[in-house]
Amino acid sequence: MLGALHDDRHRPLDNAAWAALTGPHAHLAQRAGEAARYPADVAPFAGLPDEAGPGAWSDLAELVGAGREAVLFRGRVDPPEGWEVVGRGAGVQLVATGLEVAHDPAAVRLGVEHAEEMLELVSRTRPGPFLRRTPVLGSYLGIRDGDGALVAMAGERLRLDGWTEISAVCTDEGHRGRGLGTRLVRAVAAGIVERGGTPFLHAAADNRPAIRLYASMGFTFRREVVFARLRAPGGVRSEHGS
Repeated sequence: MLGALHDDRHRPLDNAAWAALTGPHAHLAQRAGEAARYPADVAPFAGLPDEAGPGAWSDLAELVGAGREAVLFRGRVDPPEGWEVVGRGAGVQLVATGLEVAHDPAAVRLGVEHAEEMLELVSRTRPGPFLRRTPVLGSYLGIRDGDGALVAMAGERLRLDGWTEISAVCTDEGHRGRGLGTRLVRAVAAGIVERGGTPFLHAAADNRPAIRLYASMGFTFRREVVFARLRAPGGVRSEHGS
């Protein structure tokens, strides 16, 4: 019998980027046969079917372009010969099972028109991939200080049928310890739940403080994932390849 977090309802989370690119985010997807990706200024992620054969990898190479890079994250990433693994990291996927959600009156809406200050905050806090048009993926919320400067934010990234990923959770160093990130996660989650969805998120496997914090908020570990930055065949190979 499948565990509660591995039943059919949770199955799309096993290949979340593909489920998003072929589902609610299909209007954003760039496609070539059995491969899909987000526009380069939105997100670095690409997707392949669960059982990706040689044809799917060829489609991805065509879509990405010779010597260009894309990021896959799923349970396993085993590219065929010719692809270069530029970087690989371990992550964990967590699902909201007991999260208390709540709108925050101090949270302000953020969009692409706020990209400069969002990118500035990201450059200082490094929460993960965030690009100029990343806000088109979903709702982003922020908190400003007394002078109007953006000091914390969180938002939505991958959207699947019934699921939405919370991402870009970050707080300026001078404003940490006040629970701003927690408040924003709860506020973003409130919007997801109102749409009938369930929040989930990813974290680096070695980021134990973040994982403990999310667990204390009501997120439950579901599975390990692999993040792999890949270079398509045909380009100049990097000295970091494997």
